[in-house]
Amino acid sequence: MRFCSLGSGSSGNATVVEARSGITSTRVLVDCGFTLRELRTRLARAGLAPGDLDAVFVTHEHGDHIGCALALGRRFGLPVWMSRGTWRALGHDELPGFVRFARDGESVAIGDLLLAPYTVPHDAAEPLQPCFSDGAVRLGVLTDAGSITPHLLQQLQGCRALLLECNHDLDMLAASRYPKALKARIGGRFGHLSNDTSAQILAACLHGGLRHVVAAHLSRENNRPEMALAALAAACGASAADLRAAGPEWGFDWIELD
Repeated sequence: MRFCSLGSGSSGNATVVEARSGITSTRVLVDCGFTLRELRTRLARAGLAPGDLDAVFVTHEHGDHIGCALALGRRFGLPVWMSRGTWRALGHDELPGFVRFARDGESVAIGDLLLAPYTVPHDAAEPLQPCFSDGAVRLGVLTDAGSITPHLLQQLQGCRALLLECNHDLDMLAASRYPKALKARIGGRFGHLSNDTSAQILAACLHGGLRHVVAAHLSRENNRPEMALAALAAACGASAADLRAAGPEWGFDWIELD
């Protein structure tokens, strides 16, 4: 199994997860927060085209995550998975045949991948985050959550790789020019994860088989990659140079989970 980011931040999010078995490959796009044209460009940088995808999983209805997901599914005949709450929040009258509903605790088999959705605290209708397995290793994804829950920590145990939101540094957010209400939303229980909170999550999920940790969804205004990586490195006893941070322009290249 391997994964890469096509971009991560408030301007758009998309991650590709791929499993290979013999001559077959399965690829799931997690979130699709770009225009279709931009998505094509970003997929091409990863050596892919929209037709190489097998499914899309949308974590929630915010524009930097759902983007062109419905247009992509319609044009290329791809199943688009999301929660019922996410679909209702979009406000469409008619349910397209390619939309599939996911829920916490019910795994979804997509080719060589097993997708396990789980609920998180975020200010969306029914947000879900995914863990993936190819039968040998697990990848845990956590972006757009405001706080730690026991359920969240349980889902992220035993992963070979973790993609963790490090949205903001607490001091930078407090000193920013953001309105008071926006600061409260971002830093609240249903907002976004700070570097410190993500470090706590990482510390609670450490085990001998964890090989890759990536910081994601960094705020341009209220964080710096070096600060996010330093917080995560301190939590796992590693060097910041051994970790990665996803960027908004070009997230990160393929990471192999061996």
